[in-house]
Amino acid sequence: MAAGSTDPNDPELISHERTYRVFNILLRWSMTLLAAGISFLTLWFATGAGFVGATIIGLIVFVGGYYFLVKHEEHQPLDVWQEGR
Repeated sequence: MAAGSTDPNDPELISHERTYRVFNILLRWSMTLLAAGISFLTLWFATGAGFVGATIIGLIVFVGGYYFLVKHEEHQPLDVWQEGR
């Protein structure tokens, strides 16, 4: 990307924004899946919750993570200084 490029139609800038958005989505899905997986495995093997209890809590963590990390943030603009962010 050219240093100091402020043209919103710059192809390199557009490519960078697309790459950033894909990386951001990948990061949010990774956080959600890791939280659900760690919760599931910890409850299954390290507590008396058993498989069924761990599955229920893992699903609750996954659904909560989806709504708070993935679904909520996908509607936010990329520009952090934009009003309404």
